[in-house]
Amino acid sequence: MPASTSDPERDPPLSNARWRSFVVRAWRGLCPRCGRGPLFARTFRLGEGCADCGLVFRREQGAMTGQMYLSAAVTEVLAGALVLLVFFATDWSAATALWVCVPLVVGFSYWFLPKAMALWVAVEFMTDLGNRDPWARS
Repeated sequence: MPASTSDPERDPPLSNARWRSFVVRAWRGLCPRCGRGPLFARTFRLGEGCADCGLVFRREQGAMTGQMYLSAAVTEVLAGALVLLVFFATDWSAATALWVCVPLVVGFSYWFLPKAMALWVAVEFMTDLGNRDPWARS
């Protein structure tokens, strides 16, 4: 049976290889479904959809709330690890620690924001595949 007319009740669940490929594609800034179209219209600006396969990246208001939490959580874990590292591994004053750590955390948060957006697009796509939404078929 051709893939375009496959029976959703018989399709196999999302395999590890498939979900990894979706995540890797998104991490590289590409469409998680086809791996060809860019996710971003420009830095920090997610495109409307994939020009190659038509996947809509942001389908509804609030769809990217999860990426906000992902970005904040990962940045906070990094900041906490950095504080512990500075506290236990150096004898820096508080001022020196702030002058070193704050730019590192802010820089990381700016670097990670588009990655979090891309990963969240992949998570939403995989969730829709798992729910067997017809528009999300890969």
